[in-house]
Amino acid sequence: MVPKVQREETLSPAELQAVSAHAVKRSFPKRCVIVNEGDPADALYIILSGRVKVFAANAEGREIVLLTQGAGEYFGEMMLDEGPRSACVMTLEASTFLVVPKADLREFLVQNPAFAVRLIQKLIHRVRSLTASVKSLALMDVYGRVAGLLLELAEERDGSWVITERLTQQDIASRVGASREMVSRILKDLADGGYIAPQQDRIIVNRKLPTRW
Repeated sequence: MVPKVQREETLSPAELQAVSAHAVKRSFPKRCVIVNEGDPADALYIILSGRVKVFAANAEGREIVLLTQGAGEYFGEMMLDEGPRSACVMTLEASTFLVVPKADLREFLVQNPAFAVRLIQKLIHRVRSLTASVKSLALMDVYGRVAGLLLELAEERDGSWVITERLTQQDIASRVGASREMVSRILKDLADGGYIAPQQDRIIVNRKLPTRW
């Protein structure tokens, strides 16, 4: 029913144990910006617990969310090209990280070629994902982007397709590059049509979403 978009792989327990020898553990509260766009890129962050959003914002405060990540995922690997941070990262809940300095990461990659290959695969996946996002913004209307996000987030559970990530209408708007008011109208129409059933802690996708709104 729901076409799935490949999700980024998480670190295996063995990889996590190996890289932890090079890392420092740090914790941050909810809604803490831990990386700013333009900052020097000096470390890799591995999420042990919690959740973050990666986003870009303009001077007026308007933002677009590039992706969210949870435990076992990591960010900051683009520091290997010596450029500055290309986006901001904020915690969505209290979170704990392993922070690996750039020099230690380079050494770890040399000593662990299997992890280096996985890192390359992750970067390739990121490029594919961002390419799909650019195509979506350029070629799809707001409804198409909202429907695509809902289908991407839905997971099959006990025969139903469920979105368990708690999303406000503003969260969805920030991810698809639209106004909250437009997203609100689309979600209401989908709910009125029986396509989705928003609940307090989840959204149930009842059936295939229409191709056009």
